[in-house]
Amino acid sequence: MPDGPSEPSPGRWSDLDRPPLNAAGLRRGLVRAGGLWTQVDVVQRTGSTNSDLVARAGAGGLEEGVVLVAEEQTAARGRLDRQWTAPARSGLFFSVLLRPAEVPVARWGWLPLLTGVAVATGLSRAAGVDTALKWPNDLLVTVGGEERKAGGILVERAGDDGVVIGVGVNVSLRGDELPVPTAGSLALAGAVSTDRDPLLRGVLRSLEDWYGRWRAAGGDPGASGLQETYAAGCATLGRVVRAELPGDRELVGEAVAVDGDGRLVLATREGVQEPVGAGDIIHVRAK
Repeated sequence: MPDGPSEPSPGRWSDLDRPPLNAAGLRRGLVRAGGLWTQVDVVQRTGSTNSDLVARAGAGGLEEGVVLVAEEQTAARGRLDRQWTAPARSGLFFSVLLRPAEVPVARWGWLPLLTGVAVATGLSRAAGVDTALKWPNDLLVTVGGEERKAGGILVERAGDDGVVIGVGVNVSLRGDELPVPTAGSLALAGAVSTDRDPLLRGVLRSLEDWYGRWRAAGGDPGASGLQETYAAGCATLGRVVRAELPGDRELVGEAVAVDGDGRLVLATREGVQEPVGAGDIIHVRAK
């Protein structure tokens, strides 16, 4: 290989610590007859994989199990339209299209929690990192003894019968690349591997497994084991939290349970247990 310039120009191989994903290898490992994943597309750059997949699903003709992966997102969104930024090829940025026809729509609220369990399980196996879940959709890792957000989940409806689930996970971000001081990455949490190909395969296989269990149980979180597993890995439970609710309302209490509808149950100072189905949760007291 000939010597290159000392300062390589930006391109696919400009950061050798962050090689591109192997799209063909991902398809071979994930797309199989009778399996959930039917199509895996990898794009170099896009605004938001969620927005792209919702638009494609809305145009019709897209079957369940499509996976759209981006090496870089320029307009990624989290809950409450928060921005998500990360260098190219530094994480897992992908969306999937699901059509849970067998499950009553009232139980679709479990999908972000199910995805959290699946991602945490997949990363534990493939990266050797313990990932905790902050209700309802954040992925936490421990960096230097402190909990840091390393990822998030965004669920959006796609037509009458579809759901697009977006996942973003910081994999190889270094300390000087973090968008905010409270962010983290798998690398900073001591991951045994930051090779994104096996990480993505592990996460998607875990998601296929959990989605299959949940769907087979008609979306019942108890019968599928989802409710128990989520509670076991949820860092929010047992803490005093502040819930910032729609309508500029605020509620403070101890998070004591996740109920059958996927809502966070807070025990308030007044002795009332109040379920929270939507809102921003701030951990007030560490365990």
